[in-house]
Amino acid sequence: MAKRSTLQVVAEAVGLSVNTVSRALNGKSGVSESTRSRIKAEAARLGYVPNANARSLVLGKRSTIGVVVTDLANPYFNDLVSEIEEQALQAGYTILLLLSDEDPDRERAAIEAALHAGVDGIIGVPVQGKSNPWTAVLQAGVPLVLTARRVTELDVDFFSNDNEAGGYMTTSAVLERGARDPLLIEEDMRISTVEHRIAGFRRALEDHGIPFDTSRRVFVPSRRNVRGAMHWRAEDGYRVARDILSSGRRPDAFLVGNDYFALGLYSALQERNIRVPEDTLVMGWGDYAFSRFLNPPLSTLKLPSAEVARRATARLFARLNGEGTEDTVTVMIKPEIALRSSTNR
Repeated sequence: MAKRSTLQVVAEAVGLSVNTVSRALNGKSGVSESTRSRIKAEAARLGYVPNANARSLVLGKRSTIGVVVTDLANPYFNDLVSEIEEQALQAGYTILLLLSDEDPDRERAAIEAALHAGVDGIIGVPVQGKSNPWTAVLQAGVPLVLTARRVTELDVDFFSNDNEAGGYMTTSAVLERGARDPLLIEEDMRISTVEHRIAGFRRALEDHGIPFDTSRRVFVPSRRNVRGAMHWRAEDGYRVARDILSSGRRPDAFLVGNDYFALGLYSALQERNIRVPEDTLVMGWGDYAFSRFLNPPLSTLKLPSAEVARRATARLFARLNGEGTEDTVTVMIKPEIALRSSTNR
């Protein structure tokens, strides 16, 4: 294995002191331009890369933010992390990405790892377990911004798409198109995002004069506790829809917690010659890449993951720069509905 090029190696190559080489490469004064050019050329030839850990000791700053999320199998979190990294790079930061896999113990370990790495700040998506390991971040004096899921006992900045508004929007859309017996197929997870979607569903029903009861929503067992598994599978949506239809129930609209469930739902409906949208309406959630290519194209909710990431990252950087530190903020960004043929009765 080749030896790493250090300041000492560059200094020996040009016949100058380590201090002179360091000043030249860091743009400091006291070095002539001709000498600086010669040092930079030699450093480039030798493949010298500054040691970030050593620089952090000198500058007192690692220029790294920790990003702790539950997983990357969720397309929303994948997009969220990608945009956080893009914003961080533009600001001269790198990210340290850590995953909790919806496991409270792994979440605690991830937070500890981020703190031990000396990150400047953390953006996190909580597991929302019984314990609250995020308090350790505040106790360490590290700026913290939460997204997607709130930890109610913490007074920290919070950014998310408005899931209750989304639930209300999607439900209202099918009711305004004639549905009177809608059914919600939702993931069986005790997390705030699911609870808020159900709250929006319920509020929309009541506003349209339709009573809510628990028979109007069905849960699909979650796969999130299976590490590395795709959380939402079309097979799960198919199986639940098949059981509903086999019982003799015929909802005039289905609302699903993600577009993968809708994909399976379509198959169950086709097996029984139930037409979409003529016999029943279908509304998704997530607007994944395949959604508009279904037959018929799926109406669904487009989630503002990039905007959430941009706002959350900007807030963290503001805190790192000592701006806006007096009060915490809660920002709920309204999603956008994409109406397509599956609800066009």
